[in-house]
Amino acid sequence: MGTDFRKEIGTTIDQRRDEYTKISDAIWGFAEPRFQEYESTKLQQEFLKARGFSVKADLAGEETAFIAEWGSGKPILAFLGEFDALSSLQQEADCTERHPIAGKTNGHGCGHHLLGTASVAAVDALKTYMEENHMSGTIRYYGCPAEENAGGKAYLVRDGYFDDCDIAITWHPYTMNKVMKGGFHLANFRAFFTFHGISSHAAGAPELGRSALDAVEIMDIGVNYMREHMIDAARVHGAITNSGGIAPNVIPAEAQILYAIRAPKVTQVKKLYERMCDIAKGAALITGTTVDIKQVAAYSNLINNDTLADLVQENLEHVVPIGYTEEELAYAKKFQGVITELDKEGMKDQAAAIGGKEHKQELLEQPMWDLIVDKNSAYGGGGSTDVGDVSWVVPTAQVYTSCYAAGTALHSWQAVAQGKSSIAHKGMLAAAKVMAYVGAELLLNPELIERAKADWKEELDGETYPNPLPTDLKPSIW
Repeated sequence: MGTDFRKEIGTTIDQRRDEYTKISDAIWGFAEPRFQEYESTKLQQEFLKARGFSVKADLAGEETAFIAEWGSGKPILAFLGEFDALSSLQQEADCTERHPIAGKTNGHGCGHHLLGTASVAAVDALKTYMEENHMSGTIRYYGCPAEENAGGKAYLVRDGYFDDCDIAITWHPYTMNKVMKGGFHLANFRAFFTFHGISSHAAGAPELGRSALDAVEIMDIGVNYMREHMIDAARVHGAITNSGGIAPNVIPAEAQILYAIRAPKVTQVKKLYERMCDIAKGAALITGTTVDIKQVAAYSNLINNDTLADLVQENLEHVVPIGYTEEELAYAKKFQGVITELDKEGMKDQAAAIGGKEHKQELLEQPMWDLIVDKNSAYGGGGSTDVGDVSWVVPTAQVYTSCYAAGTALHSWQAVAQGKSSIAHKGMLAAAKVMAYVGAELLLNPELIERAKADWKEELDGETYPNPLPTDLKPSIW
C-alpha cells in the first residue's frame, strides 16, 4: 500500500485539472436555481458514471438530488456537493463592471459550481488511490440541490440517506483558507405569513374592508418589538413578497411576508418561530383578517467535531500556500478595486481579527489571502448551511479555501465574475486535495473515525436530531 498518499492523490488531481475545471465552468454557465439544477446534476452524474460509480438519483422528492457510490463495506465516507445558483446575479465572467449576461437570470454568487466540482474531484481521485492500493471501504458523492433558501440536505437527512454513513466531508469557497467549525453558523427557519382580508373602496367604503397589508405591517411591528427580547445572537430578516397590489384606493385583500429566523441552536429558532406565529395571529385579530402560516425551509446548527477539525487543519497545511502568479495577483487586485465601501470596511475588520494590529495593514495590501486562518476565529460564520442537518446524524468535516480576491462578498456580482478565473480554479483544486487527503487518512487510520464519533457523541451530549422540517413538507420551488 502506498505510504505517501498525499503525493499520489495530489498528482492525480493535478493531472485531471482540465477535466475538473471544464465541469465547474460548465455549471457556472448553466447557473440553475434551486431544485432546477437539471443540466448541472446530469453533467456530474454522467462524469461519475463514466468513472465507475453507481448512481442513484431523484431522492427525497428532490428530482436533481443523487448519490454516486463506489467501493464496498465499511467505512462509508460521504462527500457533499452543491450546484445551485442565485437569482438576479447574472454577470459576465472576468468583468470588473456590473454587466449582466443577456437572457440570463441567475449567477453563481456563492461558488456552488466550484463546491460540487471539488467534491466530485475528491471522490474521483480517492477512488483511483483506493483501486491502486487495493483498499476496502465505500466512498459516496452526494449531489445536493437547493442549499440556497430551501435547505435541500435536510430532506435527504429526514429520509435516511445518511443513516449508514460514518463520516461526511465538504467545503465552501471563500476569501480565506480555514477549517469550518461548529458554533459559527446559525440554525435558520424560513416561513411565509399570508394574510387574507376583504377588498373594498378605500375612500367610498373603508368600513367594509379589512386590510391584509395592515396585518403584515402590524406583524412586522410586533416582530421588531420582539427583537428587544431575543438572545443577542438571534437574527430575524423579513421581506414583503406581496403588498396587496399597486392601487392605493383598493384595500388589499391579500398580503404576504417572508421571514428568515436565525439563532445558534435549532431549538432556539423553533421557540422564536412559535412566538412569531403568535404575533401573526395577533395581527390578524387586530385587523379582522385571517393568516395562513407555511414553513418552507429549515437549517440546523452545525455540530462541532474537534477530531475532524484537527485532521482538516493538518491536511490544509499541505496545500497552503496555494501560490499565485503575478498575473493572478493583478487580476485579484482589479476586483478589490470594485468591491463596495461597506465590503472594504468589512475587510478591515476581518484583517484585524485575523492578523491583529501587527499584521492588519499587511493583509489589507494583499490581493489574495494565501494563508491559513486560525480555525478558532469566528470569521467565516454568521450565515446558515444545511450541512448542519447532516452534522446532527454523522460527524462532519468542512473547510474553506481562497477562491476570490480578499474582501469579495459572497452573493455578489463580483463573486460571480471571478467564478471561472484561475484563482477560483486553484481554490477549488486545493479543496479537492484537502478533502481527498482527509478521506484517505480516515481509511488508513480507522481509529480516527472512532475518535470522531466519540467527539460527536460528546458534543451532542445526549441530544437527538430535532428534524426541523414539518413532516408533511415536500421540496418545492417558491
